[in-house]
Formats: sequence, C-alpha cells, structure tokens
Amino acid sequence: MTDFENLGAMLDRICPMSVLLDCSGHIRHSGPTLRKLRPDKPLTGQRFLEVMEMNRPRVVYDMGGLLSLQGSTLYLQFRDEPRTALKGVLAPLPDGDGAVVNLSFGISVLDAVRDYDLTSGDFPATDLTIELLYLVEAKSAAMEASRKLNLRLQGAKIAAEEQAFTDTLTGLKNRRAMDHILSRKISAGGAFALMHLDLDYFKSVNDTLGHAAGDHVLQEAARIMVAQIREQDTVARVGGDEFVLIFDGLSDESRLEKIATRLIDGIEKPIQFNGQKCAISASIGTVVTVGPKGTQAAQLLHEADVALYSAKDAGRACHRFFRDDMRGQTAAGPHLGAGQI
Repeated sequence: MTDFENLGAMLDRICPMSVLLDCSGHIRHSGPTLRKLRPDKPLTGQRFLEVMEMNRPRVVYDMGGLLSLQGSTLYLQFRDEPRTALKGVLAPLPDGDGAVVNLSFGISVLDAVRDYDLTSGDFPATDLTIELLYLVEAKSAAMEASRKLNLRLQGAKIAAEEQAFTDTLTGLKNRRAMDHILSRKISAGGAFALMHLDLDYFKSVNDTLGHAAGDHVLQEAARIMVAQIREQDTVARVGGDEFVLIFDGLSDESRLEKIATRLIDGIEKPIQFNGQKCAISASIGTVVTVGPKGTQAAQLLHEADVALYSAKDAGRACHRFFRDDMRGQTAAGPHLGAGQI
C-alpha cells in the first residue's frame, strides 16, 4: 500500500506543484506551491475533478477517465476564481493505489508569479522557470535602471533647455528665448505689445563703481520689471542693459503708458550697493500690434527700437509709442553715440 505521507514529503521537494490522488480520485496530498494558490481553501480531501476542470484532451468525470490519460499533456484550470490555467501530466501509482499529477503554469508562469507573489523557492531548482524568473528579474532591474537613467536624462535635458533660454545673471529669459516667444506670438496672430527698455546712465555705474555694482543694478532692474508683468507676459534681457517686455493680448495704449511710467519710476529710485547709491533711469519704446499678416519679428523689434531712441532724444527717462511718422527713421540718431546711452 502506498505511503502517501512519505511520498508527499518527497514530492514537495522535487515537484512542489504536484497532487497525490487515491484510487477514488480524492486529493491525499498537495504540493506547497499549489497550496499557495488556494491558501484559504484546503485541497486535501477534495475530489480532484471538483477542484480542477479538464479542458483537453477530453472531458473526464472520474478517476478511470483520468488514468486513461496517463502520458498525455493535460490542460486544466481551477473551477473557482481566479480560474488559473495549468498544464499537467499524470503518472499512475503501483497496484492501482492512485496517481501523481504534476502541474505547471506553462506560458502563463509570469502572470502566476505576479498574481500569487511566487518566488524561486516555489519551483524545483532544476525547473526552467527558475532561469526564466532570473531573466525576468534581470530585465525588471535593467528596465528600472533604464527608467531612472531616462528620468535623469530628461531632467538634464530640461535643465539644459532652461539654461539655454535663461539669462544667468538676472534669471530672465534671454535673447534666444525672446526670439522664440516673439515668433510664436506673431504666428498666433493675436494682439500684443512689445516694449524695448534701455537703462540710462548704466555705463557710468560700471565705470565709477565697477562691474559688481553693474551686475547688482541689472538684477534689481530685472526684479522691478518682473513685478510689473503678468504671468502670461515675458521679460527678457537681450543685451548688456537692454530688455524686451512682451505683453500678451494687451494693446490698450493707456494701460501700457501706465506700465511704462511705473517701470521708469521704479528704476529711477536709487539702488544701494555697498553703501553707494547707483542712480540710473530707463527709456522705453513700445510698438503695439494686432497681429496683421506679414508682420515680421525684425520689423517689430526695429519699430520698438526707433520708439526707444525717440524717448532718449526726448531727454531719457520717458516712454514713446512707435508712430507711422517714425517710419524710415534709424534706431540711433547721429547725435546719440552708443557710449552715451
């Protein structure tokens, strides 16, 4: 007579997904991995064909039918949820005492490992599943490392792009960013205003107090400009002491005049640096566009530049709009050299 207890203990080590059936087709022992699939439902004592549903090679209803399929690959699945699909092979025990059915997950092993939290300890050491699990773990580790690397690269790319469009001294947009934004505004065809602001007497700060003072003045002027724009607007440093402000959707000249006045008033307040007062002012030229077809960025920048130098001609520390009667004028009049700006 078969010793089911000792045979079951041996099968646990080499076939952890096997079941021992007695001659009536009842489960006398189930392997540890199989028990892990139904932790709340003891398999021992149940009729095998009431636990498992045979799909192929043919439907059977009793132990005699099962024994007739020895040597064939059996395709089964649990009758209750989750209806995990299994493959198996049956070998009869001596003297008609029953049978051993060794089961496996087949190609669904990865789903089973995920669904039942299985590890390499749930499979025989010689099972190819172990190697597959190692490969899956290695692939998962490689994918995780790749994901982290991609995140770092993406972060580096964003940082590099941000740096490429940022003026490092003031934190404002730079000329490259301004060109991109201005091109996009023109393509969109909506109304906007472009201000060209130049700091008056900035050169004298550099000459008398040094470049550190000049850098501090530029940073303070940038802070004043940022305080006067909306979230959708742009302020960019496009030269040493030159700035461009783009006001999205704003074409009301009275509002723009008030903004320009606040900018000039704010920048004219003396800026302290190491106990010294840095006195500068600002001249501003503005061009307003409603997005006519054919508008070119270079044209708008030139018109704002012409308006700016009109403001400088008027005595600095003032603001001028570009007007049609200014067309044909150059940005810098013959009496105003670059060194005097």
